[in-house]
Amino acid sequence: MEKMKVGVVGASGLVGQAFVHLLSRHPWFETAYISATDTKAGNDYNDVVRWQLPFEMAASIANLRFSKMDIKEIKKSGARIIFSALPGDTAKGMEQELRNQGFFVFSNSSAMRYEDDVPILIPEVNLDSIRLIEKQGFPSKGFIITNPNCCVSGLAVVICPLVSMGIEDLYVSTYQSVSGAGYPGVSSLDITGNAIPFIKDEEMKMDIEIKKIIGINPVIFPFCVRIPTLFGHLETVWLKIKKKVEPEEIIALWKNFKMDKISLPSSPSAPIIYDPAADFPQPKIAFHGTPPGMPVFVGRLRQIRDKIGFVLVVNNIIRGAAGGSIQNAEAFIKIYSDKL
Repeated sequence: MEKMKVGVVGASGLVGQAFVHLLSRHPWFETAYISATDTKAGNDYNDVVRWQLPFEMAASIANLRFSKMDIKEIKKSGARIIFSALPGDTAKGMEQELRNQGFFVFSNSSAMRYEDDVPILIPEVNLDSIRLIEKQGFPSKGFIITNPNCCVSGLAVVICPLVSMGIEDLYVSTYQSVSGAGYPGVSSLDITGNAIPFIKDEEMKMDIEIKKIIGINPVIFPFCVRIPTLFGHLETVWLKIKKKVEPEEIIALWKNFKMDKISLPSSPSAPIIYDPAADFPQPKIAFHGTPPGMPVFVGRLRQIRDKIGFVLVVNNIIRGAAGGSIQNAEAFIKIYSDKL
């Protein structure tokens, strides 16, 4: 198929960098427009962006040229799909304007997640929620689709296969890498050799988003902690469940869990990778898997009375951010190809 032209707004930050990196090698998409602050307009990517990802910047990215964040400029580029890595304080107004101008917006921001007609989409978990874009006026109008909070993206994938067991309570503690705070993010004086047991709004997001995405209503007990690792969020989870179950049954559910309705370039054949090793998983493997950074890694499965416990690691800028948004765009194209 001929590649579709796409744009990235907020392209210079950590998530923006992940977007342009993933799009530079994507089989369906071609980056035709990027923007960030107006001071970057007219400059090549390599000249004004401090690259923070743990691999080399591709040559095709280095020569991308920033444009002004302007609707006319976006239309001139030919991009219809827009990936948003905008900060929350500017995302809502800009994303709504893009939607109103007929663009298909795939957002990493939380600004529009909690609107009733805006899906928080994870294709393996709640693919049918994509139909909410029709309530926004698609196909005659544009729309916004969001991906979840980075920690929720991993947690939702792992607990989705277990919903039939009857999840009553969910206890989760997250240990989140500094890349989750963006760049420059957390002061080195605050985080070096330290852990910060508060991340603004994270616990609220977990409570709201799990319920909206999976359609269950457990009592959720979250704690969110910032730790001095670079990439990958680790989460410890306990589930109180109604059904009596053996750990082996849970492992089988995880291993058999996959998206069989449609095939997408960014979807791993095994969304959940379980390993019984005593020290698995660790944030340093966040970029492992196929595609890199998209599987969720799970280990330390335990059962105590009526509770099941485990540990997971999710890549916060790939599965939990840019990769999730791109996967959502792929799902849209697959499902609505006849409307494009």
